[in-house]
Amino acid sequence: MTDHSRRNILVAASALAAGMAATGARAAAPMSTSKASFPPVVHHVFFWLKNPDSKEDLAKLLAGLRTLAGVDTVRGIHIGVPADTEQRGVVDGSYSASEILFFDDVAGQNAYQVHPIHKQFVAECEHLWQRVVVYDVKAVAP
Repeated sequence: MTDHSRRNILVAASALAAGMAATGARAAAPMSTSKASFPPVVHHVFFWLKNPDSKEDLAKLLAGLRTLAGVDTVRGIHIGVPADTEQRGVVDGSYSASEILFFDDVAGQNAYQVHPIHKQFVAECEHLWQRVVVYDVKAVAP
């Protein structure tokens, strides 16, 4: 499988998880396919810590990520770490933490990028990470 194919699978899985989280859906509940059940714009960010074994650095990053819920254009947030799932060729659990933010539209996501809370998060936490990868996803009609 190519890196491009893996990336597409990761993006699709992220969008699916984002839709469930944004609607409050439970894993066992069937997912609605109505347009209203999916967030129009999903901002999914993966972080690799400089010191991946540091519980203190991870705690600081997670605390910083939680502050992003205070941005007025953020409609929902999901913060997590790699799940202890079966290791398969398509699963990348090499990151330290991830955040998924939900927005009504691209304008809301753009406003988030320049918002003081986001800028403060970057200023206070960027020394913790060595790599960041962002996937911005726009929902398509089912």
